[in-house]
Amino acid sequence: MFGSNKNKDVAKAGSIIPTASSHSLNSLVQGTAVEGKIKATNDIRIDGSIKGDLVCDAKVIIGPSGVIEGTIRCQNAVIEGQFNGILTVSELLNIRETAKVTGEVSYGKLIVQSGAVISGTYKVAGENSHSNSNGSYKNSSPDAKKMVNTESDAKSISGKVGEFAKAN
Repeated sequence: MFGSNKNKDVAKAGSIIPTASSHSLNSLVQGTAVEGKIKATNDIRIDGSIKGDLVCDAKVIIGPSGVIEGTIRCQNAVIEGQFNGILTVSELLNIRETAKVTGEVSYGKLIVQSGAVISGTYKVAGENSHSNSNGSYKNSSPDAKKMVNTESDAKSISGKVGEFAKAN
């Protein structure tokens, strides 16, 4: 009577297979340098340096000490360090105040904080008309608008933003 239930309980316990966490974070720490191709299915944080290609199915975070030279293709990105190359972000790209981003950048949505230094080609991914329903600009020419932002430009822009905010 008790033996038959015990065998069923053991069989049930043996069939439980631990699964990986649905939200894991890969990390490349400061002082570590990688050359080549990296593929990640979960979020990845870079505080070291990469020279090469990074493909991530989730979020890429380049920390303040992080440096990437090459190509990144990801879903979301937060950049606090340096990037130089081709950056393709399908959803949200957040460029923080400590960031220096240079190259060809394609994004779904863009946030650039005051103090960030950006230069290169910036365009909304997959957009071909001049305007859309939310009022943002879409470039119809094959060459996207060139943007150069120096520290003096950032101070000028942030001052105008402050004046605009006060006026409204």
